[in-house]
Amino acid sequence: MVDSKSPKQAHHTLDCIGLYCPTPVLKTRQEIDKLAIGEILEVLADDPAAEEDLKAWAKRTGQKILEIKKTNEGMRFLIQKKK
Repeated sequence: MVDSKSPKQAHHTLDCIGLYCPTPVLKTRQEIDKLAIGEILEVLADDPAAEEDLKAWAKRTGQKILEIKKTNEGMRFLIQKKK
């Protein structure tokens, strides 16, 4: 689930630059578990598989991807905790 309506501010940032599958998803899950419902996690990743992996994980776990943005370093994901 991706919502690209408006940019949101992240409550926390997770830097996964240099990490490869499955580590970005595992670390994202650990960080999301620490957040309150409605809070937003910013995930930075440069693993080419991260986009599809995080989309599948979000769909499976009921989290909401608010934004996916390509950057010079890789990708930036904003994920809102829904459950």
